[in-house]
Amino acid sequence: MPILPIEKYFGEFQLVYTFYEAMPTGVTVSETGRIFVCFPKWGDDVKFTVAEIVGDQLRPYPNLEANLANPENIANSFISVQSVVADGRGTLWVLDTGAPNFSVPIKGGAKLVAVDLKNNKLRKVYNFTEDVILPTTYINDVRFDFRVGKAGYAYITDSSSKGPGAIIVVDLENENAFRRLNGANSTSPDPYFLPKVEGQILMNRNKDGSTSPFRMASDGIAISPDGKLLFFCPLTSRHLFSIPTEALRDRTIPEMDLLYHVKYWGEKGASDGMITDAKGNIYAGDYENNSIRKILPNGTMKTIIHDPRILWPDTFSISPDQYLYVIVNQLHRQARFHYGKDLRQKPYSLLRMKIGEFPAPTFL
Repeated sequence: MPILPIEKYFGEFQLVYTFYEAMPTGVTVSETGRIFVCFPKWGDDVKFTVAEIVGDQLRPYPNLEANLANPENIANSFISVQSVVADGRGTLWVLDTGAPNFSVPIKGGAKLVAVDLKNNKLRKVYNFTEDVILPTTYINDVRFDFRVGKAGYAYITDSSSKGPGAIIVVDLENENAFRRLNGANSTSPDPYFLPKVEGQILMNRNKDGSTSPFRMASDGIAISPDGKLLFFCPLTSRHLFSIPTEALRDRTIPEMDLLYHVKYWGEKGASDGMITDAKGNIYAGDYENNSIRKILPNGTMKTIIHDPRILWPDTFSISPDQYLYVIVNQLHRQARFHYGKDLRQKPYSLLRMKIGEFPAPTFL
């Protein structure tokens, strides 16, 4: 029997950590090299939704009490965290969906929390009004710029599967938040996109045998090193978009006119997480092809790693020692996509690869 040619794989990564219990989604590396991860409550036994990796252990962060959802103290307890982001200046930002299993967000549960990395204590909680967090909202990922306004701004993706997608803009000085590109084509699922992972069409397949298309709105988000451009993409799409952050913040621009400020960058592959480095390069996963792409500021795209073990690259982070970190979590093998049968194989993993670039700054 002759040996036949096989698909070419390339690029190298290092295994940082393996997860044998709950499935992780988010990762971030602080300016001092501390590594934080999060575990949303999607059906696994989540003992704590935010953790720090210390040596070979996962430790609830900032403590176990903060990770125990307390109905009487929703503002100061984590419910179901989708994303964690270290801002490079001593703060860990925790994005709590307040929506276990993609349910309607618990009143007051969806929030952005600032944790002081020096004393490991909650410093401030940003809550949202009902016109920002809709019954269909699933806040997914967040980016920051502290060079504008008195205290900076945050930009959050609403990756709703049942309602309008959007970019939520938060003034960190006065806690004022508002939705932008609400239901726009650029923040909405691509209706013609048919995701294919591991050779099979990815769709909702329920226990009762019924099926429906897999649709999720704006998810991946990245900000340019100067803070002037925000890049974003729906989860079920291969398209990349950007918009000037100044236009997002300017509420005198009507929604209909805001659409003209959006720039289309072309196809980059279907991505979950994205991140930018200090030179303005964007790193984006391609969950259909077990790959990670690098997109240069001029729009040129190249694949930097293609490996069969990259089974759904989720969130990215760039460390101060110039590594690109990525959570690999087999999201597409969840029971919701396979008639109630969980096909995930533990462990899930945290990988890293040397890119030789620093993370994009968020402050002067």
